[in-house]
Amino acid sequence: MLTAPADAGLVPERLDMECADAVSRCLARDGAVVLTGQTPSPRALTVAAAFALGEQLRQLFPQRQRSSSEGSPVHLHADSFDIVVDLAGVPTRRRHPDEDYALVQLTRPPLSGGESFVADAYRFVDTLRTADPELWDFLTRTDVDFYGAWGGLRGLPSTPRAGRHVEYTRSGRRIVRRSDGAVPLHRDPDEEHIKVMLARFEERVGALESTLPRFPLEEGDILILDNYRCWHGRDAHTGERTTRILTLLSADAR
Repeated sequence: MLTAPADAGLVPERLDMECADAVSRCLARDGAVVLTGQTPSPRALTVAAAFALGEQLRQLFPQRQRSSSEGSPVHLHADSFDIVVDLAGVPTRRRHPDEDYALVQLTRPPLSGGESFVADAYRFVDTLRTADPELWDFLTRTDVDFYGAWGGLRGLPSTPRAGRHVEYTRSGRRIVRRSDGAVPLHRDPDEEHIKVMLARFEERVGALESTLPRFPLEEGDILILDNYRCWHGRDAHTGERTTRILTLLSADAR
């Protein structure tokens, strides 16, 4: 069985709104921070985005609420989707495949369980250079269709979203993608090899997830993530658990 590269776990620092500079520094240093003492509300998420990113904010996407009762685990992922709707005759984006920050506010804690976990994907993939060079080569050199497994979903563009798991923006910012929608491109001559690599990547990430430190979110807490750098998830829980999620583009997004 494949083992997970070590030292990719992250427990975000918990900070309040006394100092925006400290929040920004932690986010830049670690890729994640928890903003504490917030009122569970849509307004709080919007204010938190401005507080953390300031003049770097470029575009906010519609907030979405997620509730689960007796919820199963949510495995490691980076928020990314491509949804365009027709709004009064105008094509309008509700999600963006290159959204670079995600904010998750816990608005209703479960009875038990539901602890969060975060992985520093930069550190994870860097260890693959020596731990699994073949997988590293695949992640950095091979195009896949990131939403191919979700074909037919309403609002999802029919054009395949081709890209590599590890890419860079024009300014040199690294993106490490994590999506369970990835499949080989249509009629790719290396289709079978790509399927093997996607399965190996899944196994590696699963092994990593089991080693990550867990941390609780309190009601109103907002987990702010650099979506290019950090993957996140949560454990199973009992009772109902509700979060509100905001994704966005900053000025240095792709």
